[in-house]
Amino acid sequence: MTIAVLLAPLFASGQVKIHWPAGSILSPVQLQMLGEDNFFFEEEIDDDTFGRIDGLSFGRGCTTAREDLRLLHLLHRNFSGQAQTGEMICNKAVASDLLAIFRELYAADYPIEKIFLVDEFGADDLRSMAANNTSCFNFRTKPGMKQLSLHARGLAVDINPLYNPYVRGFVIKPAEGAKYANRTRNCPYYIKSGDVCHKAFTRRGWSWGGAWRSSQDYQHFEKAK
Repeated sequence: MTIAVLLAPLFASGQVKIHWPAGSILSPVQLQMLGEDNFFFEEEIDDDTFGRIDGLSFGRGCTTAREDLRLLHLLHRNFSGQAQTGEMICNKAVASDLLAIFRELYAADYPIEKIFLVDEFGADDLRSMAANNTSCFNFRTKPGMKQLSLHARGLAVDINPLYNPYVRGFVIKPAEGAKYANRTRNCPYYIKSGDVCHKAFTRRGWSWGGAWRSSQDYQHFEKAK
């Protein structure tokens, strides 16, 4: 008898939270046995997690307190339709929002390629975007500006950024996503007004960068607190 079978009653009762590495693929049998709900939860930033982000996304002079951040454990559907684990650090003020949003996207089979901490990419936003990584917290400024981004407070999320780039005139980030700046293309990974991703965020009071006037940040949702 496997450990999972022995622990199944505890999983079903919600007494056990499942800590699998981000990017793990789960089979339908595993999901049924372990319970999808047990893969959606938040935790405070413990010493192990802080060690992963200190000096990276939690950079020098970070003005967001460690105590104000939460680590989210999530499930999502990858581009092959498989259930895949993810993790994201956000502000505690929006943790419940984001858990509800990603539950909704998962239930709708909304495709998200990967959800890793931006620290897996050296906290380099361009590398993370080019890898199409969905992420939230990163203590950094807005593109080309000195003003802090809401990502610096864990109050902004970028979804499938390669296919939903930031566009300001001839500036496109990531550069690898340039061909996806044309929003008339037939692409299943575009975020568009009124789609399931857009509604999941905006219904909870988040704003979408794709609706901005001077620039369009199609990947970006934010909620100022």
